[in-house]
Amino acid sequence: MDNSILNKIFDEIDVAKKILIVSHVNPDGDTLGTMCALKLFLKQKADILIQTDAKIGIPDTYKFLPAINEAKNLDNIEDIYDLIIAVDVASIDRIVRKARIIFDNAKMTINIDHHKTNNGYAKLNWVVGDASSAGEVLFNIFKEKNIQITKDMADCLYVSILTDTGCFRYENTKSETLEIAAQLIKLGVNNSDIAKKCYNNKTKNLVLFQSSVISKTEFLFNNKVAVVLINESDLNKFDATNEYTEGIAETLRTIKTVEISAVLKESNNQTTKVSLRSDNVDVCEVVKRFNGGGHIHAAGCTIKKPLKIAKELLVCEIERCLNL
Repeated sequence: MDNSILNKIFDEIDVAKKILIVSHVNPDGDTLGTMCALKLFLKQKADILIQTDAKIGIPDTYKFLPAINEAKNLDNIEDIYDLIIAVDVASIDRIVRKARIIFDNAKMTINIDHHKTNNGYAKLNWVVGDASSAGEVLFNIFKEKNIQITKDMADCLYVSILTDTGCFRYENTKSETLEIAAQLIKLGVNNSDIAKKCYNNKTKNLVLFQSSVISKTEFLFNNKVAVVLINESDLNKFDATNEYTEGIAETLRTIKTVEISAVLKESNNQTTKVSLRSDNVDVCEVVKRFNGGGHIHAAGCTIKKPLKIAKELLVCEIERCLNL
């Protein structure tokens, strides 16, 4: 990539008076770990915005991240920033309306990401489509600019890489990814402890919720496609937050016959959030129809239709892409 762009990014960071670092909506370990690492580098010059409302708050799994307790949410954010940095935000529609207004009003916007579908929506874009995670992208930025990575920054970057590679199981894990993880461990990361916090720290309600919705899985096309529908009553029964749905698609993908797993969550009566996973199929091709994006084997979209209609549209597109 053109290092002149990276130099411009740091020039803008230097002159900015107040910076806002923005996650994508329904934040995961990658966006949260990356934004916290960047916040620790920028210190008091920057705030972090986690795109959830006050009721949902920070996902429980990631409350141990350094600096995350300083995060703002959509209910207490102000339009006072001259520079906005979006991290791990694949497309502009992953920034919701209130945050989007702040983004659009800023003098300068920067986009740091690793999604191959990212179309470069900011004024300055640093998108590395073959990186495992936004955390890997930021680690390499820090190395390129000779920025010292502290223990806390290393913890944040490790969480990012660990979670977006599925504990280094997914094919986005390259030799470089493992070398970066090793460097972070040398900086003091307790890899075993972080893995436990990210994966072995579930609430009883979360496990019961996932068991309940997975038990209703519909298998299609000779068990090649697994589809789970999550409606508001499912969520209300277990007082479930957005993070409760994380990992369901991955679980279904482990079934031997399944080529595509799909989780569809009712957002309101007219909108459905979709998450797709696959081992051998480019699910980006499926979500393109709905202006979605992501990676070859992990993608998502929003279908502006009720849950059952959204399912019918999605299944038709999966059938077309699989030539079933």
